[in-house]
Amino acid sequence: MKWNLNERKKRSLTQTQFIAFGFFVLIMAGTLLLMMPFSSRDGKSMDFLGALFTATSASCVTGLVVADTWSQWTIFGQLVIITLIQIGGLGFITIGVYVSILLRRRIGLKERGLMQESTSALQIGGIVRLTKKIIVGTAFFEGAGALLLAIRFVPQYGFFRGIFYSVFHSVSAFCNAGFDLMGWQQPYNSLSAYYDDWLVNLVIMSLIIIGGIGFIVWDDISRNRLHVRKYLLQTKIVLITTSVLVFGGAAFFYYLEKDLLMADMSISGKILSSLFSSVTARTAGFNSIDTGALSDGSKLLTIILMFIGGSPGSTAGGVKTTTIVVLLLYVHASIQRTYGVNVLGRRLEEEAIKQASSVFTINLFLALGASLVIMAVQPLSLSDTLFETFSAMGTAGMTTGITRELVPLSRVLVILLMYCGRIGSMSFALAFTQQKRITRVQNPLERINVG
Repeated sequence: MKWNLNERKKRSLTQTQFIAFGFFVLIMAGTLLLMMPFSSRDGKSMDFLGALFTATSASCVTGLVVADTWSQWTIFGQLVIITLIQIGGLGFITIGVYVSILLRRRIGLKERGLMQESTSALQIGGIVRLTKKIIVGTAFFEGAGALLLAIRFVPQYGFFRGIFYSVFHSVSAFCNAGFDLMGWQQPYNSLSAYYDDWLVNLVIMSLIIIGGIGFIVWDDISRNRLHVRKYLLQTKIVLITTSVLVFGGAAFFYYLEKDLLMADMSISGKILSSLFSSVTARTAGFNSIDTGALSDGSKLLTIILMFIGGSPGSTAGGVKTTTIVVLLLYVHASIQRTYGVNVLGRRLEEEAIKQASSVFTINLFLALGASLVIMAVQPLSLSDTLFETFSAMGTAGMTTGITRELVPLSRVLVILLMYCGRIGSMSFALAFTQQKRITRVQNPLERINVG
């Protein structure tokens, strides 16, 4: 009887709840492994909250840390972190389904539905083929990135260490995680030593962008090649928006910092640093210049980019590029008083507009609410606090340096923001709803003034 009750509970879990619970289990498993004495260089167990913070940041591909990754963790601890990043970036559902494919097990409708939910696929048809493409594509891009980084790292660090560093940073960049092993030079230094290195910058930026545009976009481009007219509307929106954000953000960074933080750099260094700052702000977490020394204008720009994030069904976080585009198009349609929201010869469905509004509002209020509580419990500046909470909510992993100063309550709030940011704020809210509520009788209609 007890077994039957457990079975009913498993079956009663919605797809959203199953994914949320799966990430929770992954985080707790990572926490226990990181608490082992042999995970830390000093041979002492890290405290539970510190290990939980690190495991959450890795599993949710964020990059915020309370201890420098190289200084704190042994090779075992670093392997745990990169494993959490890989599973968290691709999604445990994707990896599980692919293992079932390799074992020639039948992929049922339930598994296909979970995979569709996990990857934000537009339809359930072809989901098995998409799974194969995700795994193979990930292996290809991460492998290519590691080989290119090895050109720089192997001569600098030796063969074995250079290969490990190349693989670690390639996986971390592709999964938009932002963890690095450059703390041997200076703790929390990230990629500052390579701010003017074209090879390292271009490889890391390419991996971040490829990982952040979304698996659906990959699939569409691989099927239609250069036949842009055949692309899905989502692919077109993602590619256009990503280009605007990357180059537009870089232009703003260059203008804001060329005479300040980047004043002593060469033109080449300024261009690379501006591009890198624009790309990494959209949920990657690396930095090639001192984030804490940014001007207020650059901090605000970074917050905006972190809030937007990457694209649906990718390794990136944020409210997503499509959400912002849908809302902007809706505002434009309202101003123009047009019927429906139209873009690139297509009309958007009302459900997309409703969902975009919900995601934007939930993310914004979660980040602002957490900022208010954190500032109430410890004396931190407004800009640094907002930077930290929006970074956690967007799983961006960038910080002005206050992460290590957070008191336990503040750390818990940041952990929750990272978790919500990875599974999706809307998904987190839906995880508490067992099933849809269908309103059979509607209340009387009454108008109110808005705006």
